[in-house]
Amino acid sequence: MSFVENTPSIILASQSPRRCELLSLLGLPFTRFVTRIDEQRQPGETPLDYVLRLSREKARAAAQKCDQPGIVLAADTIVVDGDDVLEKPASEGEAWTMLTQLRSRSHVVYTAIAVLNQLGELDTEIAQSRVPMRDYSDEEIADYIASGDPFDKAGGYGIQNADFHPAGGFSHCFANVMGLPLCHLTRLLRQSGIEPPADVPAACQSHLVYSCPVYKGILRGED
Repeated sequence: MSFVENTPSIILASQSPRRCELLSLLGLPFTRFVTRIDEQRQPGETPLDYVLRLSREKARAAAQKCDQPGIVLAADTIVVDGDDVLEKPASEGEAWTMLTQLRSRSHVVYTAIAVLNQLGELDTEIAQSRVPMRDYSDEEIADYIASGDPFDKAGGYGIQNADFHPAGGFSHCFANVMGLPLCHLTRLLRQSGIEPPADVPAACQSHLVYSCPVYKGILRGED
C-alpha cells in the first residue's frame, strides 16, 4: 500500500505529545487511543526485555479495547544508566538526583516499537542510542526543574529542550531519544505493506533541525 487513501488507519496507543508530533511527519493518517497497563518492571527483567514487553502489552491492550479498525502502533522508551532504569521523576528531588547522576556521562536510551496489524500479527523493532550528557551546572539544573519540563520524561530530561540542551556531542537517532525513532518505524511499517508517503529522513531532520548520521544504515536494516 503506497497511497494514503488505501492505507489502513494507524491507531497510536500513546498519550505522548512528542510521539504524535513525530508520527505526523510520516504523512500517514492516524488517531490516538490511550490505554493503561501495569508498567512495573518485573524481578530479574533486563532493560531490553522490559521495554519490549511494555510496547507489546500496550499494543495488545489498545487492540482489545478499541473498536476502530486499523493498525495499532505502540512504543515505550526507557533511559538506562548502568543497571538503573530511570523512570519519569515524581518530584523535584527525583529530577535533581537523575540529572546529577547523568551529568558529564553517557547513558543509553532504548525505544521499543510494536505494530499489531489487522491479522493480529505483532512485529517489533528496538532502537538504541548512546547519549553523552554535557557538564551542565547546578544552576542550570535548578532552572530546568523549575520549568516543569522534566516531569513527563524518562530520565528527567528532554533532549530537544532548547534552553537546557542536556546532551553534548550526540551522534545517533535524535527521534529515538524523543520517543519514536522514525526510520525504525518505517522499517516496521514496511513489514505490514505500508510505505509512508513522506521522505521520512528528510522530514525528520528538517523538523528536528538535526543532521542525522545514521539514518541510511537504519533504513538498510542495520541496528
